Amino acid sequence: MRPIYVRSITEEERESLRAELKSGNGVVVRRSQAILMSAEENLKAQAIADRVGYSDETVRQVIQRFNQEGFQAIYPKSNARTDDQRAFKDEAREQLKAIVHLSPRDFGCESSMWTLQLLAQVSYTEGLTDRLVHSDTVGETLHQLGLNWKKAKRHIQSPDEQYKRKKSDEIG
Repeated sequence: MRPIYVRSITEEERESLRAELKSGNGVVVRRSQAILMSAEENLKAQAIADRVGYSDETVRQVIQRFNQEGFQAIYPKSNARTDDQRAFKDEAREQLKAIVHLSPRDFGCESSMWTLQLLAQVSYTEGLTDRLVHSDTVGETLHQLGLNWKKAKRHIQSPDEQYKRKKSDEIG
């Protein structure tokens, strides 16, 4: 394997790296040490690895990142996912919001009362989610939409065909 060395570093970078040797973050300290050892002592990756407690491959990666990205390479990057992991995408959220205001019986359910589990099942069968999600996921989604699922839980449905008209006459 070909030896890898740090590119020539500026005096400003050198001072910054030395300052980071006092960091409370062990990763930053070891990366700074590795870069300084390569720059000042011209050590190979294996010799640096032996001193800082890294594998030679890790030292090679640190040096390579430093050569490409500069000083910021000594700081750990986040491993957090950046893709959309929501069970309910934007359009599905709006559909869920509409479903909550309908009767479960409109979706072939025997119950006239919504539960989070029932909403999860209907969401899956209606194609709002790719898989059957946990009831907590539905509850959290409703919460994010500003809905309290308990308010939407009960839907009184009268067998009277004129119920909606009569109800609107009372209000108006």
